[in-house]
Amino acid sequence: MAARSKDLDLKSIWLFSSCTGSELRKIRGSFDEVEVPAGKVLVEQGRIGMEFFLIVDGSAAVTRSGKKVATLGPGAHFGELALLDRRPRSASVTSETDMDVLVLSQRQFNTLLAAVPTIARKMLAALADRLREADALAYD
Repeated sequence: MAARSKDLDLKSIWLFSSCTGSELRKIRGSFDEVEVPAGKVLVEQGRIGMEFFLIVDGSAAVTRSGKKVATLGPGAHFGELALLDRRPRSASVTSETDMDVLVLSQRQFNTLLAAVPTIARKMLAALADRLREADALAYD
């Protein structure tokens, strides 16, 4: 499977939607393109995370304590929490199909935050959304 990251419009990803063309070029240049075979664990619950992932093609299963809680597809992202707090992953993510992903390392992320400060605001909003979702699930 050939990586098709050029086909992915970063502006269509909520996290990057308010970025300018110049910022989007910086963001695109910060990611590494990776091809992932089906069945590969991308992040493991309980392990310290050092990468952020953006799915270009394919799908992945999100599991918590061995129970599937979500399926992620093209345009979905995960791993931003670990980049912000360097604490253990809250879930595992495993590729269900062959995938093309864009990966941002901790070092690349820190450099990008300095270069594109709008991402920091978007990530805070994304974290607030995730917290609200977790609260809603906890009290249902």
